[in-house]
Amino acid sequence: MKAIVQDNYGPADVLDLRDIDRPAIGDDEVLVQVRAAGVDPGVWIFMAGRPYLVRLAAGLRRPRVAVRGRDLAGVVTAVGARVTRFRPGDEVYGTCLGGSYAEFASAPAQRLAGKPANLSFAQAAAVPVSGMTALRAVRDCGAVRPGHRVLVIGASGGVGSLAVQIAKAYGATVTGVCAPARTEFVRSLGADDVLDYTDEEIDRDGPVYDVVIDTGGDRPLALLRRALTPRGTLALVGGAYARGRLLGGYGRQMFRAPLLSLFVGQRLRTVSAVERNEDLDELRELIESGALTPAIDRTYPLAEAADALRHFTDGHPAGKVVVTI
Repeated sequence: MKAIVQDNYGPADVLDLRDIDRPAIGDDEVLVQVRAAGVDPGVWIFMAGRPYLVRLAAGLRRPRVAVRGRDLAGVVTAVGARVTRFRPGDEVYGTCLGGSYAEFASAPAQRLAGKPANLSFAQAAAVPVSGMTALRAVRDCGAVRPGHRVLVIGASGGVGSLAVQIAKAYGATVTGVCAPARTEFVRSLGADDVLDYTDEEIDRDGPVYDVVIDTGGDRPLALLRRALTPRGTLALVGGAYARGRLLGGYGRQMFRAPLLSLFVGQRLRTVSAVERNEDLDELRELIESGALTPAIDRTYPLAEAADALRHFTDGHPAGKVVVTI
């Protein structure tokens, strides 16, 4: 099969289209013929090997997993001996462990769910990692409920554009923060108000937000807290590659925020996606009900995956970037 492979860490130039063997599957795994795969910050992080902290898991000198990509949408071609949820021919979406920028990928069955019936494969591939992250920010970390005021920083990005819609579906009044060129896009997602970060800062209205979801990764905690109510919740998403070669945004999320949270009334939480089919099922229900629609900025064929990564990092996409196979 054809796949996007890298031998060393670095910029998008390290990615190479090659012929490799199809992945084998275990008893609890599924082989998927990939139709589309999403681009998310994790793909960039494991491609670049930055911040250096991630190399403890990914491989100190070179990537342990050579094929890039995690999100996928496609068709089941084979199932392991203990898999009962899926059968060949099923259309699925979810995440994989061995890389999805390829014609075939193996995935644990518990990380897949039935593809939303009203989405194309490209749209479905835009959902899993970003959607599960947004869902955890809204539902679990933020505990958003009707009447809450929610601020989403980075509202035009992959996670932010989904978080705006999920928070609205949970009954919140949502303000999105974005660049001036993206204000109409964020309003189209359902945001009740839009704040242009080039003109106004997030504490413009004082401590009025019950939940602040920060997908930007570079604002000081003191500034973020000034926008929160005294008992509000800050949900920190991503930002690992925003600043610093060693820790990136992890320093703020793993150390400073949890420590500060011990001494203040506000809850300062770090959001990470726990990839499981229960969350994919909930996302599918939101999508099929019309409450959630993934926005795609641009698609690229598999051979141009490196260009997809370049656009993701340099093009400030509105919504998600997707690789099609």
